[in-house]
Amino acid sequence: MDNNNQNQDPNNLNIQLNEAVAAGAYANLALVNHSPTEFVLDFIQMMPGVQQAQVRSRVILAPLHAKRVLNALQQNVANFEKQFGEIKEVEPFVVGGNNDVQA
Repeated sequence: MDNNNQNQDPNNLNIQLNEAVAAGAYANLALVNHSPTEFVLDFIQMMPGVQQAQVRSRVILAPLHAKRVLNALQQNVANFEKQFGEIKEVEPFVVGGNNDVQA
């Protein structure tokens, strides 16, 4: 009889991360848009002096998950600032037309 599954915590999630995803994608601009059913986060890499930028990653979230990501990010920023000091804005925060928010 296999007892391996009986000792596992049902709240423990086994997450696999392949090498390509683990390498990550650098972004220095994010655009956030939403509809009644989803949030779309586009992570973009801009190069200085270049007018064209590329979306490096797009993440689509259900509204509940978007709120959970927001809460997790707020907590992590607070923890970061407690450890390393305040993160200071160097450029103004820009709100685009429609539902777009640029950060």
